[in-house]
Amino acid sequence: MSQHQENFKIALVQFDPQWMNPTANLALLEEKLWTIDEQVDLVVLPELFTTGFHTTAAEKAEPIGLTTSKWLMQQSKRMNAAIIGSFPIRQDRLIYNRSLFARPNGHVSHYDKRHLFRMASEHMAFAHGKFQVVEEWKGWRINPIICYDLRFPLWCRNTNNDYDILLCLANWPKPRIEAWDALLKARAIENLSYTVGVNRVGNDPHGVEYNGQSAVYNPKGQLVNELSEEDEIQIITLSYKEVQQIRESFPTHLDADHFTLQL
Repeated sequence: MSQHQENFKIALVQFDPQWMNPTANLALLEEKLWTIDEQVDLVVLPELFTTGFHTTAAEKAEPIGLTTSKWLMQQSKRMNAAIIGSFPIRQDRLIYNRSLFARPNGHVSHYDKRHLFRMASEHMAFAHGKFQVVEEWKGWRINPIICYDLRFPLWCRNTNNDYDILLCLANWPKPRIEAWDALLKARAIENLSYTVGVNRVGNDPHGVEYNGQSAVYNPKGQLVNELSEEDEIQIITLSYKEVQQIRESFPTHLDADHFTLQL
């Protein structure tokens, strides 16, 4: 592991995507990213940021390495920051709700959504992910998950302090936003990590309303940022020292139950 950077700046990009229009969304987001006038370490986009959330998003799936992948790499290099967001990817005749983590040096890694939202038939259009991932950037270890994954504590469990940030990309609708707030806070407390959730805003053509409330909780479960329902970018600074101090003063991980996760 490389030496950690003490302060870690994250840009939370909360926006209203154009429905099923990747070209428009990439152009829209590029304009928004140009408004960031300070150096950040990581830019976080919501789940399915090129299309919005629906089974029909699978129709916009593209092979890895094409338009959206290249766009993420270009933005990462231009901003000298890592960037992550999920979009539909086709691989080996299967379609995944996949997040790409792009770094300025051109290295790209990915995570495929494990828990597919059956109440919207997501499991009928996308394939389940099979692997957990911990990304490392500037000494910080980041565990990316996608929306519905947040409801499954075993999948998120930080048994051996393997990560410092649990990062959730979401399209979490307004009628269940209280669960979003509660789960983000709970995951932070039980895993002794920062939890960062980035959600969208706006309405989709199916009458689903999204009210954002992208949030950052520290390892004590305390809210770090001011919740918003607006189309905006928030920049939040995380402290590595804070993570260390909380883990040293309240080491609940030493009493954690051990288990084997069967996939």
